[in-house]
Amino acid sequence: MLIAGLVFAGIAALIHVYIFYLESVAWTTPKVRATFGTTPESAEATKPMAFNQGFYNLFLAISIVVGIVLVAVGQQAVGATLVLVGACSMVAAGIVLMSSDASKTQAALKQLVPPAIGAVLVILGVVL
Repeated sequence: MLIAGLVFAGIAALIHVYIFYLESVAWTTPKVRATFGTTPESAEATKPMAFNQGFYNLFLAISIVVGIVLVAVGQQAVGATLVLVGACSMVAAGIVLMSSDASKTQAALKQLVPPAIGAVLVILGVVL
């Protein structure tokens, strides 16, 4: 179970690295503007906020990657803790997104389902 949980958490980390790229690197490009439904003007106006938000996503991904590495080298308690902190933070952020704007439910589910599965499996893998 632990390995399956780490795989799902790793997938969640990759999704959040991609979100980092969208928000912090490509925010004002036509494709990303279409994805987020922003105009050139609103994308430019929100660029600093998106840049910052992208780094939050990157840092969550990094915590999961470091946790996976630590589990792999035998530091299960610390590694699992980092994976759970990152994954549960992703789940919480997805819940906030979904509850703040129902039209964002599909995007929120993409962000929160893989880390939620990963967190549950990591917990079961550590406990069982």
